[in-house]
Amino acid sequence: MLISHDWLRALVPHRRSPEEVRDLISAHVATVDRMERLRGDLRDVVVGRVVQAGRHPNADTLWVTKVDDGSGTLLDVVCGAPVVTVGTLYPFARAGTVLPGGVRLEKRKIRGETSNGMLCSARELGLGADHSGIMALEIDVPPGTSFLEAVDVADVQFDVDVLPNRPDLLSHAGLARELSALTSVAVAIPPELTDLRDIPLQMPVVGAREATSGGITVRVEDLDGCPHYMGVVIRGVTVGPSPDWLVRRLESVGVRSISNVVDATNYMLHGYGQPMHAFDATR
Repeated sequence: MLISHDWLRALVPHRRSPEEVRDLISAHVATVDRMERLRGDLRDVVVGRVVQAGRHPNADTLWVTKVDDGSGTLLDVVCGAPVVTVGTLYPFARAGTVLPGGVRLEKRKIRGETSNGMLCSARELGLGADHSGIMALEIDVPPGTSFLEAVDVADVQFDVDVLPNRPDLLSHAGLARELSALTSVAVAIPPELTDLRDIPLQMPVVGAREATSGGITVRVEDLDGCPHYMGVVIRGVTVGPSPDWLVRRLESVGVRSISNVVDATNYMLHGYGQPMHAFDATR
């Protein structure tokens, strides 16, 4: 089973290194077959500061900027974002950098102006679907700092060999309970769920083969094979892309983002071991 170190640390806010966590789990819980550091494809991306920006003389939709990348020389960079702010830090990929997806950046002329790299959007870095503009960084680090060191996007993935007699370990929450006991650090509510604690939710208790709730009828065809089925009708839902934090959570365990609704069910499966499925109530 794939486990994200960052996800696990959100549940048990320990101070151990990934290597220490791997060794603890292997020694006391289940064998960790593999440990892999993710987002190595961003190792050459740095933090750059825009020190000058003006409209491209030959293209109304482009900017010509000067970027401080910590090298001591300001670099000319052409940017197609709708907004570029002088003084702001952005992820910067120098010429020669290979971005996620295998795109290699080269020094080249764009409409007659030289560009020595790229100011990057979240989608170009594989950190979400947002491609509306470049990714402004609200951090305080010097230009030239490694992007992976400056922004908490790197993660470590564990491949844990869970034995059939320990189904309670088939989720991040299950493994978090074990890690909590081993480190004496209490299990916490992860930041993404703190706003949900006070939401009242009552699930109907039904002991029959068929039940109707919220205008939706559910019939269990085989009570021996499925003695208990629970569902809830949620209205007013807008289906769309998931927030970046959820996309990263799922990607850290090898799951591709589909939509906010589908991703929420996959989050509960990998986070808490609860298989779920979302249905369209209009069908």
